[in-house]
Amino acid sequence: MRYLLLLIIIVPAAEIGVLLLSGNLIGVWPTLGVILFTGVLGAYLAKKQGLETIRKAQDQLRYGQLPGEAILEGICILAGGIFLLTPGFITDITGLLLLAPPTQSLFKKLILKGFRRWMDRNTVTIIR
Repeated sequence: MRYLLLLIIIVPAAEIGVLLLSGNLIGVWPTLGVILFTGVLGAYLAKKQGLETIRKAQDQLRYGQLPGEAILEGICILAGGIFLLTPGFITDITGLLLLAPPTQSLFKKLILKGFRRWMDRNTVTIIR
């Protein structure tokens, strides 16, 4: 919980600093243009990949398989889309990394590791 509080304080402060630096280097209007472009790009990519992931999950369920991989992919896509819609360059880079397939597999491993750690600590209860 304290890490979350720390992120809530540090990330916006860093975003403001990067936005001010960008505004000084390339100007206000190009900075706003880049922010708007990444927001539109994020919405498009998240929608496209999200629909594809839903289809994969439906296919897996249709054949009696658990869609574990599709669920992890969906979590990455949701988080990446949210980061891309949030104004700022740091969150945009994070969002693109979450949506890009080569780095998405890395994030899926981290999410799975986090879920396993929660289950090992008995902080998450799975009801069958």
